Amino acid sequence: MALLTSEAVVLRTWPLAEADLIVSLFTREFGRLKGVAKSALKSRKRFGGALEPMTVVRVWFAERAGQELARLDQMEVIGSPLAAPVDVARMSVLSFYTELLDEALPERDPQETVFRLLLSVLEQTQAADSDLVQPWMALTYFSLWMTRLMGLLPEIGRCTICGEALQPCEVWFSRYADGLFCSHHRNGSGSALAADSWLLAQRMLRAPASAFAGEPWPRRRAQDLQRFAVQSLERHLERRLRTWEALGRLGG
Repeated sequence: MALLTSEAVVLRTWPLAEADLIVSLFTREFGRLKGVAKSALKSRKRFGGALEPMTVVRVWFAERAGQELARLDQMEVIGSPLAAPVDVARMSVLSFYTELLDEALPERDPQETVFRLLLSVLEQTQAADSDLVQPWMALTYFSLWMTRLMGLLPEIGRCTICGEALQPCEVWFSRYADGLFCSHHRNGSGSALAADSWLLAQRMLRAPASAFAGEPWPRRRAQDLQRFAVQSLERHLERRLRTWEALGRLGG
């Protein structure tokens, strides 16, 4: 068995035996995979604090033909969301990233663009000054871009039905269909997307997450845009995201 290595982000862990863990990883080179970390709960040298969800690591592992689980030999922390104090809002957003990636990404399918997206929003989510920088921008950016990268986001400047250019204050979306709609073709149960949110979505699809880091971002900003993106993702996954429901219960 050849020893492989990759940059990765930890998604989840499950107990396997007295001291072993199954670890779900999103790796840059090999996509999402699962492996067994033997004696992980005892060996600080090989795994240390590298097994917390959303920790960016360098992992060394081996695979054997016919076996579903890789053998994880060592992990080194590159960056951790727990390096600084994490409030409830940040923890909830990090859990949303974890659930969405674990549900949406096929196994053993490299997704370099999604990996770079995740690193960029983790940087913004972990911003140290919680009074000035909230995680809602990163949540909005990640949700919108995941719909784009998963092929669920038609051209947002035009009505999905008629192809006519959309106008501010006349943009609609539906839980039951991809894309945006003009007033004439909106579904009877559709929801309006505010002009500010629609224009923001167009900006976000043209600029990196860091370009929005200096903007004030209260909890209520672009919540309709978040809802539009998450509804598209849930429709594709054919299930509700539990972490999204938990985020909806947060105040602020």
